[in-house]
Amino acid sequence: MPFDAIDAVLFDKDGTLFDFSASWSGWAQKVLQGLAQDTEHQVRLARALRFDLAAGRFDPTSPVIAGTLEESAELLVPHLPQMSRTDLLGFLLDTAAEAEMVPPVPLAPLLDRLAGQGLVLGVATNDGETPALAHLERAGIRDRFAEILGYDSGYTPKPAPDMLLGFAARTGIAPARVVMVGDSTHDLIAGRAAGMATVGVLTGLADTATLAPHADTVLPDISHLPALLARG
Repeated sequence: MPFDAIDAVLFDKDGTLFDFSASWSGWAQKVLQGLAQDTEHQVRLARALRFDLAAGRFDPTSPVIAGTLEESAELLVPHLPQMSRTDLLGFLLDTAAEAEMVPPVPLAPLLDRLAGQGLVLGVATNDGETPALAHLERAGIRDRFAEILGYDSGYTPKPAPDMLLGFAARTGIAPARVVMVGDSTHDLIAGRAAGMATVGVLTGLADTATLAPHADTVLPDISHLPALLARG
């Protein structure tokens, strides 16, 4: 894939713009403490999310990593008979919006450099749109993106390509001239299905061997994008 023919960069959020473990492990602990009736109950809830309470981190196979908050609610609701699915999802959305995001690199100068290279920027996340907007606002970078799409923005979530094609349609940029950047196979499979270039990054929980079959290249983090996308 000739990266010098790219006109737009579409970022995943969690694990890409923000380090996944550093950002979401604290959220998971807060959620489990808020929902659990006792220690045994907390262990059951953590097991449902594939979250290691002792280590304070998600297992790399956890569906939470690349899934939506609705999917997280589905995992938890069988263990919370006293709580409706609607109330549980509301709790997850509210706590997710308050989660403290930790970027792997300084974001504002990086995004400004990419924009300075003539690239249109966007976000396509399986997080909810409201939490995503809150996270990007607190990081001081919300205004850098032409489009910010969440799983509830009217498109089928990743790994379906719908959200990515929605970004292309909204910006008027051909999918073949967009690169999808993400930390999970969901991101990269969606990118390939949309006809986009794909770049994997290692700031989530997936390793190079997992990402490489679905990516045109794998980078340590997004700070390497300006050099990759530099025009001749």
